[in-house]
This record gives sequence, structure tokens and C-alpha cells, in this order.
Amino acid sequence: MSGPTRAVKAALALATAVLPLAALTPPVSAAGSLSMLGADVSTAQRALDLGAKYYDASGAARDPLDILKGAGVNYVRLRVWNNPRSGYNNKAKVLAYARTVKAKGLKLLIDFHYSDTWADPGKQYKPAAWSSHGIGQLQTDVYNYTHDVCTSLKAQGTTPDSVQIGNEINVGMLWNEGKVVNNDFTNLSLLLKAGYNATKACSSGTKVMIHTANADSLDHARWFYDGIRAKGVAWDITALSYYCMWHGTLGNLYNVITDVRSRYGKDVVLAETAYPFTTGNADGTGNSITSGCADYPLTWAGQAKNFAHVQNTARNAGAIGVFYWEPTWYAVPGNGWDPADIANSGNGWDNMATFDWSGRINPEIRWTP
Repeated sequence: MSGPTRAVKAALALATAVLPLAALTPPVSAAGSLSMLGADVSTAQRALDLGAKYYDASGAARDPLDILKGAGVNYVRLRVWNNPRSGYNNKAKVLAYARTVKAKGLKLLIDFHYSDTWADPGKQYKPAAWSSHGIGQLQTDVYNYTHDVCTSLKAQGTTPDSVQIGNEINVGMLWNEGKVVNNDFTNLSLLLKAGYNATKACSSGTKVMIHTANADSLDHARWFYDGIRAKGVAWDITALSYYCMWHGTLGNLYNVITDVRSRYGKDVVLAETAYPFTTGNADGTGNSITSGCADYPLTWAGQAKNFAHVQNTARNAGAIGVFYWEPTWYAVPGNGWDPADIANSGNGWDNMATFDWSGRINPEIRWTP
């Protein structure tokens, strides 16, 4: 979840001076409500296949999507990995679960990692099948893969409502070819254009997000989005990650959202957020996050309060959506974090889910328009 490197930061002053705020177009949507009330449930399919149970606040066993829908969710985010060793989150699994999502009346966001494993600010590994490809071939790879997944979803009646071209691509994707080095966004822009064009060729109505974890500062957000805009990259929604322990105060979040909303004239979404409900750990794998933020105890009430305040801040700043990251990923043995060893690796997110270790939802948590 880190921002640009020290060398990158040195050029921020120049990058952020490209256009004055007053010269920019107005945002697409009026402020006032959140229309995308989202949850990334990418691990739920594996949990259910393992026999995991989910319970609503009254203790009744139900489908996790129904429980989340009852708490206000109307949008589901699913990551897709090219060829993960576990088989989960690959194209076939995503196609299968997309049918379930759409059958529940929920909208669908597909999160392209363009990797066989996790892609985030600290790592953007090329899929093994693309490992020897240069930037020219990678453009074709991104186009063909994006178009194939999108058209396969469309063919079964589950056209994605939105897609992300990359996941938390703070300094690029498909490294090293698509990494931003010495403030040069050329290669990254070629890959983003390929993904955008493939999506629109599949479904002109599908919204394309460009997602970074740059909610931490105006400088970082402007450096990245100014950089791709200067290269002619098109996108529909500016997507950010926000975790208070990494990205700062809600006041800072408000300022970043309002700035990017006005600066680029596009809708803004928080594609990821989450908060711990306990300091405890359910398995042998240490928790990814072990501390909270001021005014939010690590309890059910604290988790619900933090999420409510994140939603309020996003709404007041003019964002159109907030997605909770992996609310269903509670401590189910065999549903580990490592796609190369999913059966034996543990879960570092068991204290961040909105379901406790027995599978019961936080009774206080709500997604609100």
C-alpha cells in the first residue's frame, strides 16, 4: 500500500503543476449519494466450496451475498488472476460466480490484476505465460485477455458493469515493462489504453476504472493521474484504496477525493477499504493489520463506526461508491492467502472481515447510499 518511491517523489512538484484546478472540467455526477455500495468477495467462492457457513445477525444460516445485500450491498467486486495455481479467481471460477452475483440482482465489477497472483503497489508480477513478452506483445496480451474475459461474461448474460484495468497500480503494472520509471508513463499508458479499448469493444456501457492506493496524498494522486492523462489515457472512474492506518485521516481522504474529482472531471470510487474488529488472530498466519485508528476501537462497533465514517466522508466529498475489501474472508481452514498453496496457507485478514470466526456478520455494519 506504499506510494511512489523516493526518486518519484522528487518530481512531484513538476508533475502536479501541469494544470490549475480552475481550468478543469466539472465532475460527472453531482455530490450527495453513493450509488455503488460494494463488497469484494473474491474468496467467498472457495469458502463455500469448503463448506463454510455464513450467518446473519439473527443467527440464521444464509448465502453470504444475501446477507450482504440485506446490509445494503448492491455491487460485487471479483478479482481475476490469469492462471493461479489454486484455480480460484481464474476466468472459469469468475464466470461461475458472476452468474451467482447477477442472479442475486447485484452489479458486477471485475478487477483485472494481470497476474497469476496478488498485484499491489509493491509487486506487479507478469503472468508466467507473458513473462518473456516485451511492451509491444504485452499490449496485445492485455487487449486480448481483457476482451476475452469480458466477452465470455457477456455471452453468459453477466456483462460486467465496471472493470478495473489493473489493481493498485501506483507505479504501474506488468513490471518491469509497465513500471513507471523516471516519471515516464509511456509504457503504462499503452497498456491502459489496450485495456480500455478492449473493454469498450466488448461493452461500450461498461465503466473503466483506473485504481491506485493513492488516497494518502494529493501529491501522489496528482503525480499518477496527471501522468496518465498527459499520455492520453481515457478512463471513466478514478478508483482509490483507503485504509486509515496507512492512508491518513478522513480529512485527508476528503481533500484527495474532492481534488481528483474536480481535477479530472470523473466520478470517484473507493475500490477498497476495511477495518479490524479485533486484535486477535484466528490461525497460524499473522494478521496483515494489527492496529487501528484514533476513535475507532477494534470491536464490532468500532469497525461499523469506521466504515460508516468512511462512507460519509466519501459521500460528502462527492464520490459515488465505496467497496469493503473481503468482508466474507473469515477464518476458514483451506482458504489461504497464497494461490500457490491455498490449502495450507493461512488468512491474514480474519480480523478484518465483517463476519466473525464462526461466520456471523457484524450486526452493526451497514452500506448506506
